[in-house]
Amino acid sequence: MLRIIVGISGASGIVYGFRLLEKLRFEKNAETHLVMTRSAERTAYLEMGKSIQEFKQLADHCYHIEDVGSQLASGSFQTDGMIIAPCSVHTMSAIAAGISSNLLIRSADVVLKERRRLILMVRETPFHLGHLRTMTSLSEMGAIIAPPIPGFYNQPKSVMDLVDSSVERVMDLIGLPTEDAKRWNGGKP
Repeated sequence: MLRIIVGISGASGIVYGFRLLEKLRFEKNAETHLVMTRSAERTAYLEMGKSIQEFKQLADHCYHIEDVGSQLASGSFQTDGMIIAPCSVHTMSAIAAGISSNLLIRSADVVLKERRRLILMVRETPFHLGHLRTMTSLSEMGAIIAPPIPGFYNQPKSVMDLVDSSVERVMDLIGLPTEDAKRWNGGKP
């Protein structure tokens, strides 16, 4: 069983975190540990009309953002990786700088120091040079920068098809490929 930390920051695109939790909920080989920032709670309501409880219901374990003494804050707690979906530039920058001011950032720091997989669905556009340098720095530390950029070869019919394209890609990256993911087949019908 893969033990996955799901972090959700307050960046626009909260649907990525929600959909990721929905898909992971049906994975028999996944145990999810959820950490949401306060701004994520607000964005969840503004963008989706959802409460934090609706997110928590999809996770196996939930943690308060200020609980920096939780098991997620220690490298001795074995996890297989972390996905931050969406990841704000603020969160990305704090991780790169090693500023562990809340549990989401501390968990990401632990994942990096333990050489586990950290996937950041950075949600910002356009990027300025500082953002790009921060992404380069994080990549050099071992993080995977995976902005939610959907593929169109699967001929999406809805916004949710576009969301699923990006969510399924990060599930591949964490080691939990979904059977129903639409994949490139060389242009064959």
